[in-house]
Amino acid sequence: MKSVAAVICLFFYAFLLYPGSRIQALSYDYTATTQCLEEPLRVQYRGGIIQNPEFNHGIRGWTVFGGAKVEERVTEGGNRFIVAFHRKHPSDSFAQKVQLENGKLYSFSAWIQTSGGSETVSAVFRSPDGKLLHGGTAIAEGGCWSMLKGGFVANFSGPADVLFMSGNMSAEIWADNISLQPFTKKTWISHQENSIAKARKSKVRFQVHYDNLTAVGGDARITMKQINSAFPLGCEINHNILNSTAYQNWFSSRFTVTAFGNEMKWYSTEKIQGQENYTIADAMVKFVEQNNISIRGHNIFWDDPRYQPDWVPTLSLEELQRTAERRMGSVVSRYKGKLIAWDVVNENLHFSFFEDKLGVNASAAFYSRAHQLDQNTILFMNEYNTIEASEDEAASPAMYVKKLNNILSYPGNNGLPVGIGLQSRFSSGQPNLPYMRAALDMLGAMNIPIWLTEVFVDKGQNQAQYLEDVLREGYSHPAVEGIVIWPSSPFSECKMCLTDVYFHNSPNGDVVDKLIDEWRSKPAEIRINNSKGVYEVSVFNGDYEVTIMKPGTNSSTIFHVKVTKDNIDNFVQVHIDGFAPHAGYIEVM
Repeated sequence: MKSVAAVICLFFYAFLLYPGSRIQALSYDYTATTQCLEEPLRVQYRGGIIQNPEFNHGIRGWTVFGGAKVEERVTEGGNRFIVAFHRKHPSDSFAQKVQLENGKLYSFSAWIQTSGGSETVSAVFRSPDGKLLHGGTAIAEGGCWSMLKGGFVANFSGPADVLFMSGNMSAEIWADNISLQPFTKKTWISHQENSIAKARKSKVRFQVHYDNLTAVGGDARITMKQINSAFPLGCEINHNILNSTAYQNWFSSRFTVTAFGNEMKWYSTEKIQGQENYTIADAMVKFVEQNNISIRGHNIFWDDPRYQPDWVPTLSLEELQRTAERRMGSVVSRYKGKLIAWDVVNENLHFSFFEDKLGVNASAAFYSRAHQLDQNTILFMNEYNTIEASEDEAASPAMYVKKLNNILSYPGNNGLPVGIGLQSRFSSGQPNLPYMRAALDMLGAMNIPIWLTEVFVDKGQNQAQYLEDVLREGYSHPAVEGIVIWPSSPFSECKMCLTDVYFHNSPNGDVVDKLIDEWRSKPAEIRINNSKGVYEVSVFNGDYEVTIMKPGTNSSTIFHVKVTKDNIDNFVQVHIDGFAPHAGYIEVM
């Protein structure tokens, strides 16, 4: 049933013009919420190719899958939904058969609830040969509705069953407002382009007039040259950069942010208990600072038991607590004021070394202490498979949100400056861009900074293309605030190298250079040729050098303008008699 709940809707139809015709193209719906609601929000895309998505016609179009019993129920408020009960197998559910088209990208959403407690529920698509495509996962609660949002790329044409799975067979599965919307690759790319135009670019309006406020028309010329991008795009580096001028030049000429591969990790800075050595990390920080490049601290702790210093697992609980406190006091204090972020406890969705030894609140306590030591640095979770692998329920967006909320609910952590770190380490196969986008939608609903922190695509036939696909999807999403690429070192096994050992670009490096160039405004000369002396231009957000040529002369002046998305108007007034640009209020529109 359609919800009466209010929602700010980002869903609309866009019109694409083609020679001789006008074709209506469906835009992407970024709407998402991590809240459990009394009533579900409206169905997306009117259900797409799903029949009877709101159950306004009973359970018509839906069938029993497996051994479950299925029925329609109605709330006191009149909302109709479907229920699977008396389940004997995780896949016992309700189902609907849909027709998939090979190569199309499918966006999926549903609202789910369970009969009580809290259960993980997944949406899956079963092909005729029994193979399952995982569409996404949510945590269903009793008494309120949770949004499940995901998607997949169809790798075959033909029928498939849409169904839901939950490991707790005693739990009923309730669902409402189910949608499955197909998109062509061309339409998907148009979504990215439209989003980039809105999220990464802004309009700048120049008004050029004389000191007596008479508008300049005719020959006034303005040249804009972008100096820096407002969007942080970076690359991981390792200690080899300290002894390679070619490495240094290649890196510093391209990127504005970095993280160190291993050099800040505990097993690198304290190989022997009590003998700390920051020599290499300090040298790398110095080099990066000299080149005005920001640093993400990676990492304070790693929750994977395989990546502790060799001597740490032998410590008693009391010794581990004291030693962990000393580690934090050492590394966080040492680099205070030098970092923009810390990965505080790496991969604490998949692993629990510290929680198993120090208690379930170990991660939360580490975040609290890190903030006490450095109050100005954003403290990130950092996890893999949250946007890469829809089948990994342990790292789903719902599990990520749950863990982050647990950290924030720890005494004293309310209002902690936290960030969402998504490693983005993709396998060699085609990336699931619909799931990636949906996961970013869900996490973006938290209004917390999101970074893709370790972008990597494993070696395969289409590696460069898939790397480009992932980078475009991340850059175009309005919730993403920065990207760090995590290449393999050309001096070791080259799983995803951007260069060879001489720092000449590989095909992957060419992709990165192409995108860096594409995501910057080209130098442009603007002629003010209207009676009002006004000109408006759309440019990528960032820092610009602006040159004004005085009409009828060879005189010019240069000043700088910062274009960001955070303001309302970007209006630059230029007085040219005294030839002093008045750019004191630079705002973005």
